[in-house]
Amino acid sequence: MKRFLTWLAGTALISASAFAHDGPHTYVHAGVLLDKPGQTPKTEQTIIIANGEIEDVVTGFISEGEGEIIDLSDKFVMPGMIDSHVHLRGEWNPNVRLENVTRESGDIAYDAALNARKTLMAGFTAVQDVGGPKEIFALRRAVNAGKIPGPHIKASGPAVSITGGHGDAHGYREDILELSRSKTICDGPADCRRAVRAAVKSGADVIKITATGGVLSNTNAGTAQQFFDDELAAIVESATKMGRKVTAHAHGKDGIEAALKAGVKSIEHGTYLDRDTAILFKRYDATLVPTVLAGATVVDWAENHNFLPPNSAKKALEVGPQMQDMLRIAWENGVNIAFGTDTGVSKHGENAREFGYMVDAGMSEMDAIKAATVIASKHIRMDDKIGTLEAGKYADLIAVDGDPLDDISELLDVDFVMKGGIIHKNK
Repeated sequence: MKRFLTWLAGTALISASAFAHDGPHTYVHAGVLLDKPGQTPKTEQTIIIANGEIEDVVTGFISEGEGEIIDLSDKFVMPGMIDSHVHLRGEWNPNVRLENVTRESGDIAYDAALNARKTLMAGFTAVQDVGGPKEIFALRRAVNAGKIPGPHIKASGPAVSITGGHGDAHGYREDILELSRSKTICDGPADCRRAVRAAVKSGADVIKITATGGVLSNTNAGTAQQFFDDELAAIVESATKMGRKVTAHAHGKDGIEAALKAGVKSIEHGTYLDRDTAILFKRYDATLVPTVLAGATVVDWAENHNFLPPNSAKKALEVGPQMQDMLRIAWENGVNIAFGTDTGVSKHGENAREFGYMVDAGMSEMDAIKAATVIASKHIRMDDKIGTLEAGKYADLIAVDGDPLDDISELLDVDFVMKGGIIHKNK
């Protein structure tokens, strides 16, 4: 309890400072600055910050008046990273099936707040939370109000899924399953339109659907297409009319391609895509969020631990080993890739482990960083404010000791984190 109260007091200080921007400028002296990932880094730069935003980036180490100087002259500085696929509400563990029916709303909210802080401290200043309970919207409001530390959050809330699909509840007594049924479970085009509208009414920034079966749903329904084509079309049409994009959890090739043809703008996982599927990604200007870390995590559980139910363990050993090769195929065939991890399957705060898989798949260190900044910012519709360090954007930046363009593992140990001009970490 004492530790929790100390943490809470610290967040109160952060909250108070979140509104204290009307003062002198802040000058960040960056030894090496990757202000626009994809372009050549610059040396000896000053980032001038006012009111939580970047006012200018200039060559040389400068300061004026009574402004605060933050000395990162011996660091590599870059934009805050973005994880396009997280689940802040919790973390998979051997007790997760029990926790699903014993945790209350307050438990979920506190866990989500803790996980948001871990994510921010790992250098991820923005995330997209795709598929989770309504508490994510309360967390989003609390972070935006400066009440607790956390990344910028775009959220879908509960996924739109068919009855018995990957986004539905499984593996419990029938009465418990009925209590667990989400308002976004739907069957048939008309009902799927209703589900999309319900998601938007609840606060969804993006519509997440489960276009195929999935690994961790406790059912033997496989990982192929689950929605019918007319249901997919109804979902996309309804979302578009309400100003939302649709992103699809999809493993099977049939479900990936059906979703793309229906107008879904991004695919989460994409396990069984091939070169023909890559052509569709480019034709429909869609984005892949690969989440290879999640695949490696579930394989480890199935091979070395014994807490997955048999249905999930079987699928983990089928799907997980395919994901590294999937990313290689996608990259070699020109698919647009946004960084994403499915963290919540893996441990919160370890999101940067995904970079290693990206580089192993053939991406350069710069390409991987660009996927987690420039491309991810466009993917989550925040590129007007994040993704690069330039005038008019949020002062969201991180720093590391070494050069991640030479060794991507540098991003596993972020030394400095600033979000909106506020320092959250400074080793």
